[in-house]
Amino acid sequence: MDLPCPEWVRHVEQKWTELKTEETERFCLLTDIDAIFNDGLSLICPEDLNTLSRTSEKYSVKKSPERASEFRQQGNLSFKVKDYTTAALYYSRGVCHADKNTEELSLCYANRSAALFYQGLYRECLEDIRRSLEAGYPSHLQDKLRVRQTACLYQLTKIEKSNQPTTNHPTSPWQKSRNTKTCISPGVSFYFSPEKGRHILTTENKPAGEVVLEDEAFCCVLIPGKKLNTIINKAEKTFNTEERHCHHCLSQSLSFVPCPNCSYVRYCGESCQKDAWERWHQWECPIGADLLAIGVLGHLALRVSLKAGQNQVKRVKKSTLQEDHVTCSSYKSDLPVKLNLGDPCRESSDHTDCYHGNSYTGIYSLLPHVSHHSPCSRFLLAVTMAVLYMRLQRGPPPDLWASCKDEGESGTWQPEMSMLGATALRHMMQLRCNAQAVTAVMVKEESGMAVQSSSEIRIATAIFPVLSLLNHSCSPNTSISFNTGCQTDVLSQFGCSEGHTDHPKTSQSGVTVTVRASKDFIPGEEILHCYGPHCSRMEVKERQHLLLEQYYFLCNCQACQRDLTEGGQNAKENAAPGLKCLKCGNSLRSHMDKYMCSGPLCGHQISSADVQNKLKGLQCLLDEAFHLIERDRFDEALKILISDTSQTNSILTETHPLQGELADATARVYATKGEWKLAASNLKRSIVAIQAQFGEDSIELGQQLFKLAQLHFNGGDCGEALSVIPRAHKLLSLHCGPHCEELQELQEMECCLQGLL
Repeated sequence: MDLPCPEWVRHVEQKWTELKTEETERFCLLTDIDAIFNDGLSLICPEDLNTLSRTSEKYSVKKSPERASEFRQQGNLSFKVKDYTTAALYYSRGVCHADKNTEELSLCYANRSAALFYQGLYRECLEDIRRSLEAGYPSHLQDKLRVRQTACLYQLTKIEKSNQPTTNHPTSPWQKSRNTKTCISPGVSFYFSPEKGRHILTTENKPAGEVVLEDEAFCCVLIPGKKLNTIINKAEKTFNTEERHCHHCLSQSLSFVPCPNCSYVRYCGESCQKDAWERWHQWECPIGADLLAIGVLGHLALRVSLKAGQNQVKRVKKSTLQEDHVTCSSYKSDLPVKLNLGDPCRESSDHTDCYHGNSYTGIYSLLPHVSHHSPCSRFLLAVTMAVLYMRLQRGPPPDLWASCKDEGESGTWQPEMSMLGATALRHMMQLRCNAQAVTAVMVKEESGMAVQSSSEIRIATAIFPVLSLLNHSCSPNTSISFNTGCQTDVLSQFGCSEGHTDHPKTSQSGVTVTVRASKDFIPGEEILHCYGPHCSRMEVKERQHLLLEQYYFLCNCQACQRDLTEGGQNAKENAAPGLKCLKCGNSLRSHMDKYMCSGPLCGHQISSADVQNKLKGLQCLLDEAFHLIERDRFDEALKILISDTSQTNSILTETHPLQGELADATARVYATKGEWKLAASNLKRSIVAIQAQFGEDSIELGQQLFKLAQLHFNGGDCGEALSVIPRAHKLLSLHCGPHCEELQELQEMECCLQGLL
């Protein structure tokens, strides 16, 4: 939930309509962010605070021993059927809801240690045994913990002697030791021009697949699940993103440690727990439910401000004379001017014509676009941040925001600390255009599945100071991937350019983005990133509308120019991609509120509502099949999929996304039954849709080709497998780098197959 919840939005909108005319007029004229915040703060009344309290009740983050016990019992049920992953996740829920230093907490840790042991996670098991004993595990039960502890040590000794890698989860402390940084490839430079603002150009040839930059997130916030306070049904095995990832470094884990005071936040280990507490969570924790109510963007804006601190904000503001304005009069031409790290900024530039590396100034200098936010939107953000600021005042002020002056009592809020709220408001305005979704590939570990099923999911929202400088293209020349926790340093393949390295002293979250060239670059070419609307998935007018609405610019990239130039009949036909006439099979084209057959002799028409109803029905059948697959009822699922495919073929072309989903699901079922040729045949149908939807150079296509190689390999079809592996290898190398697990598996398959020839 990026924005404030609907209940709070309705309250603020009502407050806006009830303002006196002079209050509305005064607010509309404000353009200075400090003045906007202070005006919003002056309008806060007790009812606003009460409304937020009522709203945040459904996002309760309080500890609950009763729920902890319930989750432990659910974990026991999963453990009995040897579903150790689900058991560990349930026990983690119990750990988070149990009060600190209680028997219930010790029992949850002890039970989770057993689930971890049976998964071969011996070091994590030992850690949970230690935590259980420290929490007061009953003395009469400690013998079985000691036996498990001995067994873990024995297994680890065996592994060390055989020199085999452990199956440790990627969250152990040594994996977080990498000194993260922002690094720019040689031959890549920053420029400024009045037309484009800051942008990034290549100054030498760059082959596709080469890393052009890596940037570390200044801050990130994990995206919460939709239902946080509901009692989970005992048969429910759905675990949200916040239950699978560390709330500090975003690493996946099965052995979380909780915040001692709330039930929501959890960490992959004591190191992240301590680091997050010292940086921001000690102030976020008391208002945790409020933060969930106001949404991820508000939470992230506050976190950026807490991390920056009063001194840094004052230092940046000191040289800033104007808000939300770039002075370009000093530039003698529209030609790009090269920027270097550390160069002084021009006066009145608001730091927006300088390159600041991975620093707070780099974040502050991003445009807040005050004038582009509607007065009603500015009022919503101002009131939200004002109420949040007042909520913070129920506790002591954050250390980095304590007044520098020797005024008042120690630990009290001084008037000048309102800068914290105003700074958070600035960042919330910036995030509309500069928030970056952090994604990860989620592999579904369904029982009986011979071939992995994976999908890309959004796990967090972050702000990156350097990535934010990339301009948009609907057909970008880069691909991005994210590293969470501590990963292999992809930048070891080249040296950082002099002056382009910035080592932030306070950044250890380990969330980085890697930007790779997805096409060959020539000198002088701009490095471009897609903000969301992509030419392969969206018609040009829709792309331009969405970009103008959210990012405040009319896109005129090469893809938009090409699509607009083609125009005419092609644009009309492209408005209904993947739909075909039920009578003659020709493609449909949209016209007003209906679709018409493009065949000259057919004349068949169907209303848009009827098309949507048919698609909805087909999607429901697919969802039902997925539900059966999750419960290992593969024969029933296959019957539904075959029926659904038959109906789909009559109204959708082979490139429609729904065709791709159906074919992929059918392939998975056939693979489970060991019918490899049928599985491969259906996956090829899915690949046709994936390629049409995402493009022939996309990571999505690479992932599907990887699965096709697995199917041919498992089916013993050496020739087909060897023909697919090079293409899958090329795409995965292009987007994921040379060290991803899929590439290693492809290489092993290729070596094995070549040995058989």
